[in-house]
Amino acid sequence: MNRDRLLAFAQLLRIPNVFTAFADIALGACVGAALLPSAPIQFWGAYLILALASGCLYLAGMVWNDFFDFAEDKKARPFRPLPSGRVNRGTAVALGVLLFAAGVALAGAAGFVAQAEWTHEPLVFALGLIAAVLIYDGGAKRTPFGPVAMAACRFLNVLFALSLVPDSALEIEKRIHLAGVVGVYIVGVTWFARTEESKSRQRDLALAAGVIGLALFLALLLRVKLGSALGTFAFPYLLVGFGFLVGLPVSRAIADPGPRNVQAAVKRCVLGLVFLDAVLATMFVGLPGLLVLLLLPPALWLGKWVYST
Repeated sequence: MNRDRLLAFAQLLRIPNVFTAFADIALGACVGAALLPSAPIQFWGAYLILALASGCLYLAGMVWNDFFDFAEDKKARPFRPLPSGRVNRGTAVALGVLLFAAGVALAGAAGFVAQAEWTHEPLVFALGLIAAVLIYDGGAKRTPFGPVAMAACRFLNVLFALSLVPDSALEIEKRIHLAGVVGVYIVGVTWFARTEESKSRQRDLALAAGVIGLALFLALLLRVKLGSALGTFAFPYLLVGFGFLVGLPVSRAIADPGPRNVQAAVKRCVLGLVFLDAVLATMFVGLPGLLVLLLLPPALWLGKWVYST
């Protein structure tokens, strides 16, 4: 396979973005490390398998996104791999099915490895993720509920990341709250990106930015729920720093809502998911949670050659 062909597949898969899926799983692993400090070595092996499963499901979602967008892309984005003919549609379907199957198989394997008895939760969440991805890619994204449908995928991915942590260690309410922080953030980012290829309306961008801000507020509320026994006192300051990280390009885009500024803000917010997961991880394991940021350099490096939006 030559370089141009590899680049076409990398673009189809949006390779830089898969590190945001890995970051969700890393967040789940940090929660496990904080709540289950004496977990056996196979528990952490199961998390590596879970990360691979999440990556496969995410990459499959990117393939199906472009498959369902084929007619639209042929007119608006003819440079993309499928409408340009650099990747055959049949090949894309086979790849999408294969990645979904791999994700499901790996999720089932993670359930076997994690505990003495098989836990079905990773498999259930993997199947839920597939349904959510197909609903979003298959048409929901073109409706007013598109941002919520996209957020449901990320919400489920965080719950997927927590599926190896026993219910006795982390209550359902706190799981949903943690996943909800990421989900609400994605509602805002997806809403912000809806008209990124043309001049956006300042009012819509400002409202979307408000939703992103709401996600950060929900993160602070979760910190209060968890109490002071976990994490680091620096969490609120790290959260404020993250707010500035994504807030500055978002503010520029609101002030001048042309495609260039909006797309730059969206790219920062998408890759900012790694930052958000890292900051949320510090709520459980303290400053070592920032090690999640090690997922960012490869994403940025690959992003020099492969678009992420």
